[in-house]
Amino acid sequence: MPLKSDIHINVAKFEPSNTSEGTAKANEDLINLLRDGPKWFEMGASKYRKMRDAGETPIPKPKLLPDGLDIEIPSRDSDRAIPCRLIYPSWRKTTEERKKTKAIGYLIHGGGWVLGDQHSADILLQFYADAGDLAIVSVGYRLAPECPFPCGPNDCIDVGEYLVKDGKGVFGSSLKFIGGESAGAHLSLLVAFHLLKNLSDFKLSGLILHYGIYDLTMLPQCRNFVRPNLILDHNLMRKFVDAFLPDMSDEQKKDSLISPYYEDLEKFRGRLPSALFTCGTEDPLLDDSVTMATKWMMMGGEAIVKIYTGAPHAFINMKDKLKEAMDAQEDTKTWIKDCMAKL
Repeated sequence: MPLKSDIHINVAKFEPSNTSEGTAKANEDLINLLRDGPKWFEMGASKYRKMRDAGETPIPKPKLLPDGLDIEIPSRDSDRAIPCRLIYPSWRKTTEERKKTKAIGYLIHGGGWVLGDQHSADILLQFYADAGDLAIVSVGYRLAPECPFPCGPNDCIDVGEYLVKDGKGVFGSSLKFIGGESAGAHLSLLVAFHLLKNLSDFKLSGLILHYGIYDLTMLPQCRNFVRPNLILDHNLMRKFVDAFLPDMSDEQKKDSLISPYYEDLEKFRGRLPSALFTCGTEDPLLDDSVTMATKWMMMGGEAIVKIYTGAPHAFINMKDKLKEAMDAQEDTKTWIKDCMAKL
């Protein structure tokens, strides 16, 4: 009987020829759409953000939901609060009803630590709220290059600590989920590790980690991925990292407070929450999801890894273009319900 591996990979998910015709065409359409668009690193991040908010870039202007609430959460700086967005399940309309949500979900937006804010993803926040009967808080953390590391992570940690300590009194339920996309997934892991280290009684039910970057020195897939204008490639990722971590060496980037890939997970054995890792195969951050999930499982944590053949970076927001986005949202909903059933 041949020797069997202790780790198994569904190779078919990673085979380029298994990309559907529809997804391949959608990717080419994205490349054509973004090819001649403005670049934040050429015109300046601040100007680009204003253009994006005005709907003047190829990326659609974020849609704000009328039931979304703008709130502020205290920061570690006495003279400054952190802007946040609060979304409740669509069927909970009154203050009394909203106090009955089953848990708090804390979502951190993506955008390479440079772009986006708490208003970037109301539609996705509503999806999460409805999927688990959750009160969803999205943080408007400070952005690079104006506010490089550690400003953004500090804001995210401050909001996380507030939700653990005061969430039940303010929102009616406890913090059980943390998650985000891309840079938001990176920040989610930093927050989760901080809370697990510093709050011994804190128990997290789940981490939602969509196509995150966990090693900011960049793993091989990121270094070798060259498909300009398919949302993200190595060169653009380098621009984001340089803005977030100016003048920092690769050795410095391996600090676990910067790159959660280098965190000693042994100290969390038995405390790691279930983690959902999602990524498309046309994403420079694929290695990050696959290897981080493997490390997670090695330490006894449950890691659900879902790979979407041919999907590009940030695909979960593209339901109108990609079947994989619909699949990923359904998978996420199933996973949230599975986690909620264990509470």
